[in-house]
Amino acid sequence: MRIAIEAGTLLDGTAAPPRSNVTLLIEKGRIARIGDTGASADAGPGADVERRYQAACVVPGLINAHVHLEANGEPNTTTLFVLKTPLERTLDAVRNARLALEAGVTTVRDLGCAEGNAIGLRDAIARGDHAGPTIVAAGRALCMTGGHGYFIGRETDGPWDARKGVREQRKAGADCIKLIATGGVLTKGAVPGLDQLTEEEMRAAIVEAGTHGMRVAAHAIGTNGIKNALRAGVHSIEHGHLLDDEAIELFKARGAYLVPTIAAVSCIYENAASGSQPDYVIRKATELYEKMRENVTRAWRAGVTIAGGSDAGTPYNFHQNYAYEVELMVTVLGMTPQQALTAATSTSAALLGVEAGTLAEGAPADLLLLGADAARDVRALRDPQVVIKGGTVAFERA
Repeated sequence: MRIAIEAGTLLDGTAAPPRSNVTLLIEKGRIARIGDTGASADAGPGADVERRYQAACVVPGLINAHVHLEANGEPNTTTLFVLKTPLERTLDAVRNARLALEAGVTTVRDLGCAEGNAIGLRDAIARGDHAGPTIVAAGRALCMTGGHGYFIGRETDGPWDARKGVREQRKAGADCIKLIATGGVLTKGAVPGLDQLTEEEMRAAIVEAGTHGMRVAAHAIGTNGIKNALRAGVHSIEHGHLLDDEAIELFKARGAYLVPTIAAVSCIYENAASGSQPDYVIRKATELYEKMRENVTRAWRAGVTIAGGSDAGTPYNFHQNYAYEVELMVTVLGMTPQQALTAATSTSAALLGVEAGTLAEGAPADLLLLGADAARDVRALRDPQVVIKGGTVAFERA
């Protein structure tokens, strides 16, 4: 399908200045040409195209680098895995993938699923059997016995068992590996500030993953656990809410990414009065809320590379609301709208190692048509008018 799009503003997903009055021509799933409106014969009034669109603003499809597709934003995440069968959770994952795509998310990284349903869904979407984003899947997260997320994880004890855990996820079809370096908010009894997997266990897992070309993310909230994971060689820290100045220097020295998932804690905190969340979840999120905002802002200002990821699926943090994470990068961290968009597109793409996140000639045609200029107001991302994935119109708002 050939598609011509006239854009009032084009944001290409990088730090390049916005371009005005631009026409894009999409052909064979990729961007064939980008030029000034009226200057390109291939996209002009007489061109042979199947569809034509006009948009106030065009941006790359969003990339959410931290999701859990089988989770739906339930107030009590643990009960999801007690009350729902694997088949029910798989069906939920299929729906959540579609909702994310319709909201403008064209690529996700699923960082922990109980039965490997994200791996199967990844392949079904790639075949065209289901609508959804491109999925990079981690399989089961590796955690210590009884550690954070053990109910969806692969319990791991010792360096050689950590290696075996990586091999098991690879055998199951995982693209990347998720490690649990510290406690977390949603697991009863897990203390976010305390270490869980050791530096030695994580280093063994990372070496094994590297042998197979797999990138590694670490859930790490506590200060020491963040530094353990960075010293061990992870590619990204997920959350990182209690980082300190030494951790900031480690991030920069090792070129690691921070995926702060600001929405995860914020959505719990903002809905604390609902009465539906467990007391221990509210208590831990409340203790982290201000520290998270202060520490992640300090990391951004110090030059740590921030990639967009929301931890979608956690309480009140819905897959179709990824735009809220991008907005929080503006209101909490002080990013400009364009910087936040870059974090949620090309920077996340670089972290995941996928060919996406940037609008350029020859690039995959994953893009959003917006009703307003996102460089002026990032809230324009909330309601994309048209979502195009792989050169095909995936969603069009009535």
